[in-house]
Amino acid sequence: MIWNQNKECMSRDEMSALQGKRLHKVVEYVYHNVPFYRKKLQERDLIPDDIQTIEDITKLPYTTKKDLRDNYPTGLQAAPMSQIIRVHASSGTTGNPTIVGYTRKDIAIWTECMSRSLTAFGIGRNDIMSVAYGYGLFTGGLGAHNGVENVGAAVVPASTGNTEKHAKLLRDLGITGIACTPSYALYLAETMEKMGITKDQIKLRVGAFGAEPWTENMRKEIQDRLGLKGYNIYGLSEVMGPSVSYECQCQNGSHICEDHFFPEIINPVTLEPLPRGQKGELVFTTLTKEGMPVLRYRTRDITSLMEGECNCGRTAVRMTAIEGRSDDMLIIRGINVFPSQVEAVVLAIPEIAPRYMLIIDRVNNLDTLTVQVEVRPDYFTSDFDTPGAVENLRKKVEFKLRSVLSIGAKVELKAPGSIERSQGKSVRVLDKRVLK
Repeated sequence: MIWNQNKECMSRDEMSALQGKRLHKVVEYVYHNVPFYRKKLQERDLIPDDIQTIEDITKLPYTTKKDLRDNYPTGLQAAPMSQIIRVHASSGTTGNPTIVGYTRKDIAIWTECMSRSLTAFGIGRNDIMSVAYGYGLFTGGLGAHNGVENVGAAVVPASTGNTEKHAKLLRDLGITGIACTPSYALYLAETMEKMGITKDQIKLRVGAFGAEPWTENMRKEIQDRLGLKGYNIYGLSEVMGPSVSYECQCQNGSHICEDHFFPEIINPVTLEPLPRGQKGELVFTTLTKEGMPVLRYRTRDITSLMEGECNCGRTAVRMTAIEGRSDDMLIIRGINVFPSQVEAVVLAIPEIAPRYMLIIDRVNNLDTLTVQVEVRPDYFTSDFDTPGAVENLRKKVEFKLRSVLSIGAKVELKAPGSIERSQGKSVRVLDKRVLK
């Protein structure tokens, strides 16, 4: 199913022409309404008329999270508060939160994009969908909620927390779809198993998972335990929210709503644009946003772009799965390490549950990496305590980690359920080197 065939299936020439017109319009808009951007453009001796086609985007300056925080709370807002009807914000755990204001048109566009995503997943008016992203300042809950209502499905605003009640509603209401983080989906599966609720007793068939990186192995784990088909959905509050891109049922990359969000891939070190197909940092320019448009916003997410018509019929550029972030990349003894690499190893070992924690420390001026993993309950039996069993498994995990990371890691095997669970985004890295 396709929600908006006119936009999702445009020819490349039509899309480029539309993007060029919208880029000129948004540059003109921020030039006259956002002093920050006006100054940035003037420093490059640019005026809006210098931006006429989408190829001209490389003339524009980048925007970073620091720029947003330095202009806290509303310094990058283009629309007056009289036109803002909703405000969302990031957590602000590393500084001022990022405040994002939305106009009525912004909310309508967001809802449109979310409707495209849900339709691609196969959600329609006959479905009941539980939204288990957090509601409130986080964009996930309300963003997904509006889209579910717009496609005519029934929405259950479960949010996070009270997971036992949520599991009961899944069974008793015959809920067919769920939107949440992949880590919460696993937490929900664990809760159901403890309650004695089997996947045969529920009707879940579609999962819309996002807000944190996840791997194909994790997808398989969730699908096997909940009996659904899991789809990736991507977004960020600085650009809009969930549904900037989404998988279709072909699951060969995520389609970007590029009539609203223009994507680029750059080298995160040199900041030079990279050709389509090469892996680098994802950059977005909002082409239609009114409340707080952003020019060339550096997402810090590492991915690549794919062109060409998908078998589903959509023609939009697709992005591959996020492989990590250029700013949370760990450098351990000179080696670049992404938590997603560790996750891929953990999920490929049948004796290990999809739970892990990376602990980085510095001992005698040497970085150390410890990876805590949980043993699955069905392996954590009396036989597991036999001489050599624990050591053999530990060495197996260490060997596979070294082959992927090119660095040695100490592995600690933990009992089932002993690594702390999260009902929101999982915290999987503890870097003691930065503690004072």
